[in-house]
Amino acid sequence: MAENFYMYFLIALVPLLIGSIYYSPAVMGKSWMSANGFTAESLEGGRMIVIFGLTYVFSLLLTVGLQAMCIHEMGVVQLAMPAAIEPGSQAQADVNAFLSSYAGNFRTFGHGAVHGALSCILFVLPILGIVALFERRGAKYMGIHFLYWLLCFILMSGLLASTLVFGAL
Repeated sequence: MAENFYMYFLIALVPLLIGSIYYSPAVMGKSWMSANGFTAESLEGGRMIVIFGLTYVFSLLLTVGLQAMCIHEMGVVQLAMPAAIEPGSQAQADVNAFLSSYAGNFRTFGHGAVHGALSCILFVLPILGIVALFERRGAKYMGIHFLYWLLCFILMSGLLASTLVFGAL
């Protein structure tokens, strides 16, 4: 696990922060409301504590999932599991030796951002597309949501790759 595990909790705020700007009336809010058939009145009320709370929990799950996509060290450790976590095992020694030589490679914001964009294209776009098709939504609906998630995934993955620090197993 990351030595600075608090970064998961900070990075999970990205969708809330980006969403507050992106879905504001000044940016994409009016287009989003139009694509969904919403009015300002229809959006009033609601249990915002529950909405924001669950959004944060789901964002935290995304953050943990994205780390596996953008931090290559995770794959190395996964290859040697479960023996890699047995204290004193040869697998643990091998993984630690490998990581002492190569950990930190490709740990830049830009590299993480590329992984975030690819993850969004390969996972989010098909899911949004399927939902939009069955809900009989147009390209505008899908485009609005895809651009939001693309921005979120790029920022989240870039931050994960450039800020998480892992120690030896």
